[in-house]
Amino acid sequence: SAPPSWDPERLFGGATGPAGRPAAMYAGLQELGVANGEDLKETLTNCTEPLKAIEQFQTENGVLLPSLQSALPFLDLHGTPRLEFHQSVFDELREKLLERVSAIALEGKVEERYKKLEDLLEKSFSLVKMPSIQPVVMCVMKHLPKVPEKKLKLVMADKDLYKACAVEVKRQIWQDNQALFGDEVSPLLKQYILEKENILFSSDISVLHNFFSPSPKARRQGEVVQKLTQMIGKNVKLYDMVLQFLRTLFLRTRNVHYCTLRAELLMSLHDLEISEICTVDPCHKFTWCLDACIREKFVDNKRARELQGFLDGVKKGQEQVLGDLSMILCDPFAINTLALSTIRHLQDLVGQDTLPRESPDLLLLLRMLSLGQGAWDMIDSQVFKEPKMEAELITKFLPMLMSFVVDDHTFNVDQKLPSEEKGPIPYPSTIPEAFTKFLQENRIACEIGLYYILHITKQRNKNAFLRLLPALVETFSDLAFSDIFLHLLTGNLTLLGDEFAVEEFCTSLFDGFFLTACSRKENVHRHVLRLLLHLHHKVAPAKLESLQKALEPTKQSGEAVKELHNQLTEKLELRKPSPAEVTETPSMELPLPTVPTPASR
Repeated sequence: SAPPSWDPERLFGGATGPAGRPAAMYAGLQELGVANGEDLKETLTNCTEPLKAIEQFQTENGVLLPSLQSALPFLDLHGTPRLEFHQSVFDELREKLLERVSAIALEGKVEERYKKLEDLLEKSFSLVKMPSIQPVVMCVMKHLPKVPEKKLKLVMADKDLYKACAVEVKRQIWQDNQALFGDEVSPLLKQYILEKENILFSSDISVLHNFFSPSPKARRQGEVVQKLTQMIGKNVKLYDMVLQFLRTLFLRTRNVHYCTLRAELLMSLHDLEISEICTVDPCHKFTWCLDACIREKFVDNKRARELQGFLDGVKKGQEQVLGDLSMILCDPFAINTLALSTIRHLQDLVGQDTLPRESPDLLLLLRMLSLGQGAWDMIDSQVFKEPKMEAELITKFLPMLMSFVVDDHTFNVDQKLPSEEKGPIPYPSTIPEAFTKFLQENRIACEIGLYYILHITKQRNKNAFLRLLPALVETFSDLAFSDIFLHLLTGNLTLLGDEFAVEEFCTSLFDGFFLTACSRKENVHRHVLRLLLHLHHKVAPAKLESLQKALEPTKQSGEAVKELHNQLTEKLELRKPSPAEVTETPSMELPLPTVPTPASR
């Protein structure tokens, strides 16, 4: 028996192998007839001369090359441990093997190369839990288009193995396990929505760099879209799963950013030329054409005809496609493009003396706006029909908007005339009741009306802005207090920065509009504070002080509002004059020197 000082149990830790690793990790070596830590432990337990036993074990299980036998003592003389030598040889062989596996996956006939990989997997899979061998096993599975079901289940049951396997293997697991795929996708979807909201509430307020500034191609280079694209690969089943997740979340939350992701994901696959998916998605060509319009921020006549052809081409029995098309049109970037194009068309019609109902391109824009705005109702009801267009939208509301354009033009021309030729044309101060009613009751009219207000603000048209501002207090579904509109409005208002010094302008904007909703809508509270942080130096001190008090956070306010208000308070404190500056400035007048009166002669 071994001497008392030789305790294999102490050296090998009972149920653990070398370096404290579980012995089960090395169980696969026994199946392959390779000696492992357990064999060495048994040898040392039963031997009488441990050093000889170790030497014999090394000879039998080392690198069996005769040329090495004479070289190894030189390594000993240089103090290089045998472990270090064997590890370097092992690492080199593993790299060569990984290269060979990748080469096999590309060589010869499909059946032959996959048969080789399957045989290799069968021989090596028992070692999959060995960290040193695991990369090879994972590489083999990665190159197999169909890993045996039994092995996929073993991988799925072990968290460490599942985490280590390549996305190509995970796809095979996910396609038959929707719940597991959902767990992987869910954090990415949450991250995507958070990123969009962060952009809308960013501290940077600019008319040049806003939510809609990035190009479509730049947006789909984002981390989440790229990760989802990689996870899907060419797998149509996984793509359909992601679309179903997006539809479900859109229905549950009404969050339109899921519609953006639906379009971005399809176009990301288009960029990679994944024909396996693009050819089976009936929305592909429509989305591709619309993507080009979004890039230009305008729907020209040629593309309008193409888009109309796709909409008219929805065949009977395939009406469900309208649900996906409406979701793509509900993307805020699509709505933005359609609304901007509508305003531009209305201006062109004014110059052409043409009514809205006589413009096919304008009617198509309204049709697509209506389809996009009705996406949630269509998917929720599962009634796949285009919403009916209200005639009054075309015959009354749009001509009313055109009359506003004419009012602006007439007033501007009158102002440019010489004083003796000017007519008594004051700028209209009231708005038709019908305009306010349309914004309250008709979603499409409200969307177009809001974009017209954004347009006149961007044109620095203060008179038109103040005239239409009261109509924003009550709008369809409070659209005037939505994050996207307020994000764009606050950016455009920076162009009217000098007007913030005027009491009347601030009262109309803040008291008449923003503050009517701040107490009930925290997002409005945040946008107002963002605007004041940017333009506080323009506002009169008395008005700024009253706004600071009116915008104080309540107990129910979130951390974002409190933080913004604290930042505003700090900025206002810096603006206040110091006590030394407040003290009365000494008079700069110097007393005249006393001059004696000249004596009279």
